[in-house]
Amino acid sequence: MSIRPLVILPDPKLRVISEPIKEITDDVRRLADDMLETMYDAPGVGLAAIQIGVPLRMVTMDVSKSEEERQPMVLINPEITWASEEKRVYEEGCLSIPEYYEEVERPDRVRFRYMNLQGETLEQEADGLLATCVQHEIDHLNGVLFIDYLSKLKRDRVITKFKKAARREAGA
Repeated sequence: MSIRPLVILPDPKLRVISEPIKEITDDVRRLADDMLETMYDAPGVGLAAIQIGVPLRMVTMDVSKSEEERQPMVLINPEITWASEEKRVYEEGCLSIPEYYEEVERPDRVRFRYMNLQGETLEQEADGLLATCVQHEIDHLNGVLFIDYLSKLKRDRVITKFKKAARREAGA
């Protein structure tokens, strides 16, 4: 297992639509382990493979409250199969947009289907933080960022801020 570098805004990789995983291999299992280690180290509650530069449809998540009670999830080829009409607002952040948080409105409850590392197809319903997290991470697989739900003005400000930071870093 190893911690991988995160892809940070404005990197265009974050807009890539990820490819489905065709079979569960040792490489896929290693990627899942690296993603979990990277996510916990960051620290974060979710990570999509594209956030470490791998354009595959895999997500890791853990919305447990404490390190002692970790409940890691690995979702392969996840998709939302149903979303409630009721909405909920959560403050979201993103490991690829460090130290920026904003309130985002999303469906309150979702049902999603995915494959686990054993190759089994599972379906699960979620609400609260888990529902928000799974929607956020599946968005990443489709090249969508949480800032896309903000007003154009707010989104443009965030992108400009991160572009300036990237230029400063490149010049350093």
